[in-house]
Amino acid sequence: MTDLSLSTSAVAGLRADAVVVGVAKGAGPSSGPVLAAGAEAVAEAYDGSLAGLLETLGAKGAEGEVTKLPAPSGFKAPLVVAVGLGAEPEKGEAWGAEALRRAAGSAARALSGVRKAAFALPLEDAEAAGAVAEGVLLGAYSYDAYKESGKDEKARAASGKGPLGEAVLLGGKPRDRAFKAAVERGVAVAEETNRARDLINMPPNDLFPATFAEIAQKAAKEHGLKVTVLDEKALTKGGYGGILGVGNGSTRPPRLVKLSYTASKAKKHLAFVGKGITYDSGGISLKPAGHNETMKCDMSGAAAVLSAVVTAARLNLDVNVTGWLCLAENMPSGSATRPGDVLRMYSGKTVEVLNTDAEGRLVLADGLWAASAEKPDAIVDVATLTGAMMLALGSRTFGVMANDDAFRAAVHEAAEESGEDAWQMPLPEHLRAGMDSATADIANMGERMGGGLVAGLFLREFVGEGITWAHLDIAGPAFNEGKPFGYTPKGGTGSAVRTLVRLAERAAAGDVL
Repeated sequence: MTDLSLSTSAVAGLRADAVVVGVAKGAGPSSGPVLAAGAEAVAEAYDGSLAGLLETLGAKGAEGEVTKLPAPSGFKAPLVVAVGLGAEPEKGEAWGAEALRRAAGSAARALSGVRKAAFALPLEDAEAAGAVAEGVLLGAYSYDAYKESGKDEKARAASGKGPLGEAVLLGGKPRDRAFKAAVERGVAVAEETNRARDLINMPPNDLFPATFAEIAQKAAKEHGLKVTVLDEKALTKGGYGGILGVGNGSTRPPRLVKLSYTASKAKKHLAFVGKGITYDSGGISLKPAGHNETMKCDMSGAAAVLSAVVTAARLNLDVNVTGWLCLAENMPSGSATRPGDVLRMYSGKTVEVLNTDAEGRLVLADGLWAASAEKPDAIVDVATLTGAMMLALGSRTFGVMANDDAFRAAVHEAAEESGEDAWQMPLPEHLRAGMDSATADIANMGERMGGGLVAGLFLREFVGEGITWAHLDIAGPAFNEGKPFGYTPKGGTGSAVRTLVRLAERAAAGDVL
């Protein structure tokens, strides 16, 4: 993990390998790049020619654009890195947190393998400092645990591919309580998002229900959380037919993990339920070739829940948060659930399984009912649930459904405030009839069109009466198969961690529920 600190040191005399400054797009179509606040001392060292030099090098100030040039005479750092912030804010307005987060992340990625960098980006207030800190740590993320260079720090440094070693944020106020708190929050959120990324990127031969549960237990011990793990015997005794039905085909049995963070001054209780399919082959309804390679990411929801609960503990939020990790491996075998089988769920309802590749809703159904038994003020489930949601919203936006319009809006606002792309989706009642079954209480499949909404309607059936609930379908943004961008790496992204944390913060402050 990249070390991070605030500093009031003069940029010229700072011993570092690079200095990062921000550049914005000029207002007019023919305008060149404009230097952002924080770059004044660097620009002065170039005798006022820095903006012109950057324009000569092709810089325009576009979001995420990175331009490198030699540092001016007298600087101890040999390199200046100009990162694009996008369009300038309106006159009198400050840079938005997400613009700073993305720029810091882009610069940190571009400085892979560098020992130390100073960030001279706009830090007009504590929120800006927190955003830059978060962006740096998210952007510097790399996953190389299974590579030769990842075995030790020296090998990583020698490879030139390890993450940025140290980041110094210039212009901040190290002794200001608000600045310190904002940076500490940014560090906690980023580190826990990176924890989720590590889990998502971990190969499924090493991350399966039992090992995931062990990792959760270790995290719980480290951060003072109460943890309970139900193994296959306890699940059978308890009647968790959904989780057992999905896990029946694997030699690695399922688990249900409960993590509890309790705050002494809490007035609200949130429950987070995460889909944790550590590998999804589709079961007997086997996925076609070309659709299996990234299915280690089907536990992204459970990873997000684990990280969110730990973050709540690290931030000492005044809200009780319970996390439920519904862990199973969906494999085909002689013992696997078949299309046409009927499962009796933990709630007592029966489900006719028409497609074993619609397994996430089955494990979540048991988790939702278990969470409901504690009567929390609200439940939020998180899952890489449907390809239909990806068709609707693309690869960077997750869908938000709920049984309460105000809560759905609040979750969406929490996502926007945290910098995650989300969109409110409906739960049309007419789609419910498609899941009627002649054999069981409900089928796990309904109409093909609107499949993401159908899945949401299915989950709603397993939420306790009178409990506010929201469903986040993160199938699109959970795993980035394309090139890195901003602070988002290739592979696991940690989608929804920041939204859940922001929702918990709002609940603690009494702004929601």
